[in-house]
Amino acid sequence: LWPWLLASSGLSALVQLVTLPFFPDSPSYLLIQKGNEEACRKAIRKLWGEGDHQAEIDDIMKEKGAMASTKTLRVLEVIKERSLRWQLYILMTVMTTLQLCGINAIYFYSFEVFHTAKFEEYLIPYVSLGVGLCECLSSILCSTLIDRFGRKVLLWGGYSLMCSVLALLTMTLSLQHRFFWMHYFSVILIFLFVVFYGIGP
Repeated sequence: LWPWLLASSGLSALVQLVTLPFFPDSPSYLLIQKGNEEACRKAIRKLWGEGDHQAEIDDIMKEKGAMASTKTLRVLEVIKERSLRWQLYILMTVMTTLQLCGINAIYFYSFEVFHTAKFEEYLIPYVSLGVGLCECLSSILCSTLIDRFGRKVLLWGGYSLMCSVLALLTMTLSLQHRFFWMHYFSVILIFLFVVFYGIGP
């Protein structure tokens, strides 16, 4: 079954590969990059139907003018630019914490935790699949929550809850030989950690 599950990810890529040539080009791409206003109008009519779309074309022209007046910076120029310093610090902090938040360790050791929790050997891959499904569903949930609460609240909340779960998980793994129910609590905490990771970072 696992070879089929791994191969199934290629199915969506194949569908995209086959259908992509039939998708119309973006109107903004045709007008800004190609400079072809007639093709842009044709693409707009194909996407939004017949009608007067001059307002949309004017917006794209404004965007083209704004892009023409914006200077493209190289990597070293971005690092040296003082006005971009705080944005760069924030980006570096978010990316670093994302790499060091512990999600890779959770995925790596989850099999061992499930095994210690006395799950049947044939069930463990499906439980691991459930962990991945939790991350997928929580990421979808995040896309609905981000408009309501904002990125900052989700980042702070996600990292705070992940820290709490990791502290509890450390405790349950240390005490799992004393209390039989600690194994199951550890499994619940793994699922919670993945959910908070999907919602937050």
